[in-house]
Amino acid sequence: MNSPAALPLLDAPTARPQLSKRRKAAVVVQMLLADGQRLSLSRLPEEVQLDLTRELGNLKLVDRTTLHAIANEFVDDLERVGLAAPGDFLGALEALSDQISPGAASRLRKEAQLMGADPWSQVMALSIEELVPILEEESVEVAAVILSKLPVTKAAELLGKLPGERARRITFAVSQTSEIQPLAVARIGAALARTYCSALPPAFANPPVQRVGAILNSSVAATRDAVLEGLGNDDPEFAEKVRKAIFTYENIPERIEGSDIPAIVREVDNAILLTALVYGASLGGPNAQATDFILGNLSKRMGDGLREEMEGYKKVRKSDGEDALNDVIGVIRAAVDAGEIAFKVVDEDED
Repeated sequence: MNSPAALPLLDAPTARPQLSKRRKAAVVVQMLLADGQRLSLSRLPEEVQLDLTRELGNLKLVDRTTLHAIANEFVDDLERVGLAAPGDFLGALEALSDQISPGAASRLRKEAQLMGADPWSQVMALSIEELVPILEEESVEVAAVILSKLPVTKAAELLGKLPGERARRITFAVSQTSEIQPLAVARIGAALARTYCSALPPAFANPPVQRVGAILNSSVAATRDAVLEGLGNDDPEFAEKVRKAIFTYENIPERIEGSDIPAIVREVDNAILLTALVYGASLGGPNAQATDFILGNLSKRMGDGLREEMEGYKKVRKSDGEDALNDVIGVIRAAVDAGEIAFKVVDEDED
C-alpha cells in the first residue's frame, strides 16, 4: 500500500477516531484509491456518490494512528458480515429478474412504478431477452442511453445479441452521449418504463390450445369428439392444433415408448388398470390397439396374467370405463410432468 502521507489529513490522532460513518467511508475510499484499487462506485445510488465525493473533498491529512484505527474497524466490520443482500426492493428485483417468472417480474416492476421508484431501475431489471427488441426498435440515441446505463457485463451480452450493423451504430451513438443532460436521461428512463415495464402479466399461464387440450383430455370421448367436430367447423386450424395437443388412451402407442409401459403400469391401481384394458379392448380400433400395446410391453408372465383376468372380467359400464382410461392417462401425464418419462415426438408433417 502507498504511504499514508499521500492521504488527506483529518485532525489530531486519537486511539479510536470519533468520526461519522460518512467520514470513515471517505478515508477508506481514499486509502484504496491510493493503493491503486479500481472501485465500482457507479453502482451506488447517485446521492451516495455525491455525498462521498463531497466528504472526500473535505479531508485534509490523516495521521497513521487514525488511519490504522479506521482500517482495523473497517476490516472488523467486514469480518462480521455473514451475508450481503440487495437491501432494497429494486435491488432484489434486479437480482431475481432472471430467476422468477415473467409474470411475477412484470407485476413487481408495476408495483415499483406505483411506489415512485427510479424508472431506470425498472428498465435495468429487464432481462436480456426483453431488452433486445427494445434496442432494435428504439432510436439509436435512446438505445445508446440504455446501453450506457446498464452494468458493463450485461451491456456487453446485450450488444452481442444485436445484428452487427445495429450494434455498430448504437456503439457509435454512445460516443455522442457525453453532453446529454441528466434531466433528459431521466425523461428517457420514465418513457421507457411506462412503455415496457408496466405491462400486466397474462391472465392465463398456458395458451388457448393447451388449455382446451387439457380440458378435452379429461372429458368423456363423446364430449371430446363433439367439441372437436364443432371446432373443426368454426376454426379448422385451431381444431387441428387442439387435436395434436390432446393425449388420450388411443394415443399411447404413438406417444409412449414401450420400455416406459412397465413403470406406468406399476403406478396404476390394479383394478383400475384391468377396467381400462377391458374397456379399451371393447371399443375396438385405436383403443383396442392401445390395450394390446400395453400388454405386449409387459413381461410375459404379467401380460399373460392380465389377459387371463380380462377373459373372465364382467362387462364394463361406459362411465366406469371412461374414468379408468382417464386415470391411466392421468398417471402418464404426471410421470411426464415429473420428468420420469417423455412423450415421443410426433412428426408435424404426418396427417
